[in-house]
Amino acid sequence: MKILVPLKRVPDPDTKIRIKPDGPGIELDGVKFAVNPFDAIALEEALRIEEKLGEMEVVVVSIGGEECVEQLRVGLAMGADRALLVKTSESLDSLAVAKVLAAVYRREKPDFVLMGKQAIDDDSNQAGQMLAAMLGVGQATFVSKLELIENNTKARCGRETDAGIETITVRLPAVLTTDLRLNEPRYVSLPGIMKAKKKPLEEMTPADLGVAATSRTKIFKLESPPKRKAGVRVKTVDELVDKLKNEAKVI
Repeated sequence: MKILVPLKRVPDPDTKIRIKPDGPGIELDGVKFAVNPFDAIALEEALRIEEKLGEMEVVVVSIGGEECVEQLRVGLAMGADRALLVKTSESLDSLAVAKVLAAVYRREKPDFVLMGKQAIDDDSNQAGQMLAAMLGVGQATFVSKLELIENNTKARCGRETDAGIETITVRLPAVLTTDLRLNEPRYVSLPGIMKAKKKPLEEMTPADLGVAATSRTKIFKLESPPKRKAGVRVKTVDELVDKLKNEAKVI
């Protein structure tokens, strides 16, 4: 069995983000980068499946420049068996990412794809769904519980919805996207870092995969959300109701 896990390089969640004053994008000076937290959860689940089943392979893949090697090394240090870097200097939207991942999927022929439900930098929540559609395979999104059943030919998934947990079964191969409560990713250990240096990391380009990775969307502007106004104290319930009705106009 083989599991393909995409890893995206994103600003560390604890890093303060500053928007460029002269164009779209963020200031990169002093910004730390990390594996997208949802992708780390997907990798942790893949590693747990590998530890449980034994005979299998976990392959991590990232799309971007040479700087993405750092995040792939983190994935290898966590326990992944191989890493793939699809090198490109272009900023890709979700559709372009899905096209590249589809080409990687056809090359690697994994039993299923396990990936984060979204990246914390753009919050698009689209790549997994687009990938499944392109491949013509089933999908389960927002997975908070995962169990392989029927001799590992199907996945029983608990999905987080507004109404509670929905349980569905999807036939493999499929694309599964992970939610926060699926697991707690392990820390990278020193022995893991040492082992990661000896694990294979293969580099290629979209052209090598036969893909024209071109974004169809463009970011023209980024801006910080407006600061919240100070709250107002009221003395009575009647005054509160009046303000909600006549000023806030929410009732």
